[in-house]
Amino acid sequence: MKPFAQSILALWGQLGLNQRVSLAVAALVVAGIVTGLVVWSRQPDYQLLYGRLAEKDASAIVSSLQTQGVPHRVSQGGGTIYVPADQVHRLRMELAGKGLPGGDGVGFEIFDKGQFGLSDFVQRTNYNRAIQGELARTISHLDGVGSARVMIVQPENRLLLTEQGIKPTASVFIEVTGRLEPEAVNSIRHLVANAVQGLLPDEVAVVDQRGRVLSANLKEDPLLGSATSLIRYRQQVEDYFARKVEGMLTPVLGVGQAIVRVSAEIDNESSTLTEEKFDPESAVIRTQSNTEDNNSSSEARKGGVTGVAGNTPGAPAVPSDADRPTVTNAQNRKNQSVNYEINRTTTNVKRNPGGIKNLTAAVFVAARGPAADGTPVAPRTPAELDGLRRLVVNALGVKPAAGQNLEELVSLQESVFQPPVVDENIQRIAKETRVQGWVETASRYVAVAIALGAFFIFFRMLRSQRPEPVPVELLSAATSGASSRNPVGGNITPELLNELIRQKPANVGTALRDWVGTKRN
Repeated sequence: MKPFAQSILALWGQLGLNQRVSLAVAALVVAGIVTGLVVWSRQPDYQLLYGRLAEKDASAIVSSLQTQGVPHRVSQGGGTIYVPADQVHRLRMELAGKGLPGGDGVGFEIFDKGQFGLSDFVQRTNYNRAIQGELARTISHLDGVGSARVMIVQPENRLLLTEQGIKPTASVFIEVTGRLEPEAVNSIRHLVANAVQGLLPDEVAVVDQRGRVLSANLKEDPLLGSATSLIRYRQQVEDYFARKVEGMLTPVLGVGQAIVRVSAEIDNESSTLTEEKFDPESAVIRTQSNTEDNNSSSEARKGGVTGVAGNTPGAPAVPSDADRPTVTNAQNRKNQSVNYEINRTTTNVKRNPGGIKNLTAAVFVAARGPAADGTPVAPRTPAELDGLRRLVVNALGVKPAAGQNLEELVSLQESVFQPPVVDENIQRIAKETRVQGWVETASRYVAVAIALGAFFIFFRMLRSQRPEPVPVELLSAATSGASSRNPVGGNITPELLNELIRQKPANVGTALRDWVGTKRN
């Protein structure tokens, strides 16, 4: 170490004034760059703590971070807060314990504080507000939704119901920040409907900031009476069969080697058929009853002789009871009743709309590519195409009618597919993302690499500044401006030395040392 220091000092002693100033300035610049890189590399890596915050929540979170002394950054108008990466999870748990971020509106924390003496109307109003706030917070976490507000209208709770059939309704206002799929809108409807008792999904209206009713085309129509419901149902049927056929062809042909489009003819008429049939030949005894009555009576008649003889004086005496005549009556009655039941068949058939009348499909199959050695491959034969067509027909589950050709049901054609066009914006975003990842990875080590490189360059500059031994060039005053390279035969005066210093100040030391050594020899 000591010889190295001595060599550095010796080298420094050989430098001129301008060289020393240049090296000092370069050393200061290198030291400043290294210091800046070290300070920059030691700064914490900031990551997102919360985004899309309301002003109230952002103010409360920033105040909490300042109280704890946590470094943070605020961007996007105060709606996004960044903190050091090693403190993100800890801060989220601590802020969640404090109820932050609370989100828009009031949630169930409204019941955290005991409130006595409130009326039943105020309690029900607070409960309604809590449900609205919790639903708005949940909907705001969906992709493509910036913020949300929920308004629920429930029928008034009365002891006597004056109007029947009043049902709760709800309205949802959302701020759309990206593309919102119909499935997301439908999920919002069902989310709100399941959170309110008695609320149906069709009674939930979803509106965005542009004034568009996003839920208008999503109302369920069991009878497919509206054109929108019929088109949506038809699209679902066609997509189902298209995915079914493509899923079958993909393992055989390869990914992206087949395009399938299915057209479905939907029956949108509903009917009810009631049919009643009687079969007289299948009569069956249902009830049978037999009744038999037997009546027998005897009667002895009283009185005298009838007629003129009985009324003539001197008529014979009235006979006794034994001599009187006896009348006997006998009745025998039988009654039989038989009820027959005729076989009757009653059939009720209700046909709802949505039946599939007919299915047709159009299939494009990619042509075979060249072989591995570049040899072109022959196109598929008609027999191979016909085999693929039969597979598609069987997958669709359709049966050709009498005299109908398979080509009328499934149109299959082999064609050369064009290469997909890649969106330039997608490529640019992917490239920027990849470059940003590289920059974040290299930022951890770039400071050390630049510092080492700066020290290496400085050392090379220091070594390159060693002056070369150049003999002193004297200007002869006696001659007419001719210079002599041998200073031994000339006279060295102070004027000549001053002139030499003005011409080549960097080589004065070396030149004088060489000149003195030559003088002594």
